[in-house]
Amino acid sequence: MPRVKRGVTHVKRRKNILKKTKGYKWGRKNLAKQAKTAINKAGQHALADRRIKKRVMRRLWQTKLNAAVRTLGLNYSQFIHLLKKNNSDLDRKVLSQIAETKPKAFANIVKGLK
Repeated sequence: MPRVKRGVTHVKRRKNILKKTKGYKWGRKNLAKQAKTAINKAGQHALADRRIKKRVMRRLWQTKLNAAVRTLGLNYSQFIHLLKKNNSDLDRKVLSQIAETKPKAFANIVKGLK
């Protein structure tokens, strides 16, 4: 059976791993074994943080809406209650963008709900 040399594939694989760890500190950037674990851990954090980002953004929209509707004499929970009661299709993201960029239009929306 002929001998199989894997030097080329080994180097290529290591090079790809080390390419992904560019900018890391110490051995995690230039030692293949440590770099591999660093990549795996970074992937785990990235996955978790994509989930967390959704929660954080929703809380931000709620905070912005709360601040905007308080200037109009309501609080957040009353505003959301009015939205649901009137079967509005506008979601928190859109409403917070409107409240931030076009306060007069937002005031008209709130007036229409009351």
